[in-house]
Amino acid sequence: MTTNAPATPHLPRVAAPPPEQGFPPILYVLAAALLWSTGGLFIKATELSAFELSFGRSLLAALTVAYFTRREGFGVNTVTAILAVLYAALLLLFVMATKLTTAANAIFLQYTAPVYVLILEPLIYREKFRRRDACVVAACVAGTALFFVGKLRPEETSGNLLAMLSGLCFAFFMLLIRHPRAGEVNRASSIIYGNLLLALFTAPSFIAGAHKVNLSDLGVIVFLGVFQIGLAYTLFTRGIGRGVRSLDAALVGFIEPVSNPVWVYLFIGERPSGWAMLGGAIITTAVVVHTIVGARAKAAR
Repeated sequence: MTTNAPATPHLPRVAAPPPEQGFPPILYVLAAALLWSTGGLFIKATELSAFELSFGRSLLAALTVAYFTRREGFGVNTVTAILAVLYAALLLLFVMATKLTTAANAIFLQYTAPVYVLILEPLIYREKFRRRDACVVAACVAGTALFFVGKLRPEETSGNLLAMLSGLCFAFFMLLIRHPRAGEVNRASSIIYGNLLLALFTAPSFIAGAHKVNLSDLGVIVFLGVFQIGLAYTLFTRGIGRGVRSLDAALVGFIEPVSNPVWVYLFIGERPSGWAMLGGAIITTAVVVHTIVGARAKAAR
């Protein structure tokens, strides 16, 4: 996700094909999650602003995803157009948040998206709000509050709020991707056009600061665009297409928020606060447990 397009509770159902020999499809999902988890590290590794970085990253991501999904066409309708705007917004907000606050805060607060989904889903799709939904919402609200405990710099508070807003955009993206019209065209269209829209929006900032872009910055841009978004999305959808269960994909996807701050700490030395780590642990545990319980309840019907 990040930013990106991590596993969600409502992944498209795909009929499982005959098992392949040799390479388990779940490894595609694992590789995608690990690539997504490097976002915080590489965003922190460059002095480029959020707008300057987003231009190159999104332009290359759009081209990469378009190349790998070109056989499915590039159709667009009203739903995919809205999805593209939401995707562009969540990407930019996440990069801005990561620049202002710690990588741990940015990724864990973006991963509050399932909480917004649980609250909004009954209103939009008239689905039942269950007691376990209320429990996970309460747990995640408590976990989120811990990110604002202690002495915070003004920019950290702003970064935390931007990360939460990114999570809200991510939630609406997850809800709308379920719309029947979203499946009428290439599901990657929203990813492609969202990245192109963001590249267009941030192009003036990149052009204005192009003189200060060095080889290291270019390397970061290429990795984030081609691998961290483009290739990761392709690997994830390939894993789902080859029979990985939605539950398995969702659980493996949680490698992203757990690993993201670890890479930043190991290579950059950024240490999140103890309160933030506790809040992240509460959010992750609550959503994982809810995902498992929900899957078991559905299987028991």
